[in-house]
Amino acid sequence: MRKELLLMAFSAGACVTVAERRIDGDVAPSPAVRSGEHRPAPAQTGPSQEVLAQVARAGGTVSLAQLIGFALRTSPATRATWSDARAAAAMVGSKRSAFFPQVEVDGNIGFTHQTFGLSGIQFEYKSWGPSAQLTWLLLDLGTRSSDVDEAQALLAAANLSHDTQVADLILGVEQAYTQYQGAKALLAAQKTSVGEAQTNYQAAQERRRAGVATAADVLQAKTALSQAQLQLQLLDGQVNTLRGAVATSVGVPATVNIEVEDLPQVSLETQLARIEELVAQAERDRPELARARAQAGAAQSHADSVRWRGWPQLVLNANAQRNYFITQGAPHGDNYSAALVLRIPLFTGFKDSFDAVQAEEQARAAMARAESVEQQVILQVWSSYHGVRTAAQRVRTAQDLLASASESEQMAAGRYKEGVGSILDVLTAQSALASARAQEVQARGDWLLSVASLAHDTGSLGPPAQSPEKSPR
Repeated sequence: MRKELLLMAFSAGACVTVAERRIDGDVAPSPAVRSGEHRPAPAQTGPSQEVLAQVARAGGTVSLAQLIGFALRTSPATRATWSDARAAAAMVGSKRSAFFPQVEVDGNIGFTHQTFGLSGIQFEYKSWGPSAQLTWLLLDLGTRSSDVDEAQALLAAANLSHDTQVADLILGVEQAYTQYQGAKALLAAQKTSVGEAQTNYQAAQERRRAGVATAADVLQAKTALSQAQLQLQLLDGQVNTLRGAVATSVGVPATVNIEVEDLPQVSLETQLARIEELVAQAERDRPELARARAQAGAAQSHADSVRWRGWPQLVLNANAQRNYFITQGAPHGDNYSAALVLRIPLFTGFKDSFDAVQAEEQARAAMARAESVEQQVILQVWSSYHGVRTAAQRVRTAQDLLASASESEQMAAGRYKEGVGSILDVLTAQSALASARAQEVQARGDWLLSVASLAHDTGSLGPPAQSPEKSPR
């Protein structure tokens, strides 16, 4: 008896292990396989800070690619969606089990007492023995296959949810990284402006001592220097805040010191592909849209399953039982039976009809939501496309503005040193130069952010599609 119980327990445990291995075929190490991209499986443990801490202690910088790779391995959000996808894969296997026979093995031990009629004859016995039952749905008209189709559509939606989370994570890291780069560049530009203001203040003092400048010139130069220093302190605080935002975006505490590379110069030579091509790419690759369509397909499969529930089913039932009587010299007894059962639901209080109508309307609603998501995706691509074009124009204009402001400041400073210009002209030119530096840095940062947004909105993890031969429309 103990051997039989142990065997049954071992079989149940083995079935769980086999099920876990079977879903590996439905969920890749990372479910993002729609574009042939092989992303690593998310780590099963929390994020390790040691990798970034070592770089920080060494005084080195972390590239954007390194940060994205670190975030993909450690993000709890991607681990959650990956586990959701594996759960959906297990549901597919559960729905497919309806095509297989259901076998149950039981063990029993019992006591029976019987009294026969008026004679008062009594009979009692004790028995034990194993039994087995088999139930197999041989034929239905579409319920099981529709349930499997629904589960497969939900699996596709779960995989695409993981893709969406990965894309959102990458965009979040790119945004935090670029904003931090921009803040550092603004800080460096402001330090240059403080140095120029300090030079002007010293020059005003020297001219005052030489008797060729007034006290008002010195005070104006001192005021400009104080304003530049105040702005420098504000930017320093922003840099520290954004450094913490970068650490948080990759799943580590804000106290971890992460140093990024300098804000790069941008190349505006290569032009974007036509807007029609980018929209088509988004309709093909955007995971949110594909997920909405998969959910609509799942709702339609569910409606098909409910519609077939009220139709006949053919079921095979079989059982076998052996009883051993706990009486010395008593034989055992065997029972066997088998039957084909045709189930024909006649009336369920109109439940099946109402369920079918509900499921069909839910399918129509899911399809309408998918159409709404498609329109939103197109709008996002349209907005991001023109955002990139506008950002590129701003970069060009800001570069021209910086060049002219720098030339104007040099000319004003030279005139002041020669004694033919006023301190007000110098301060005005330097203020314009500081503003031009800030606008040029912001324009570069905004262009990088707009490119990252366009890549995200078209469903790509890399730069948006480019076409040197075609001009933007």
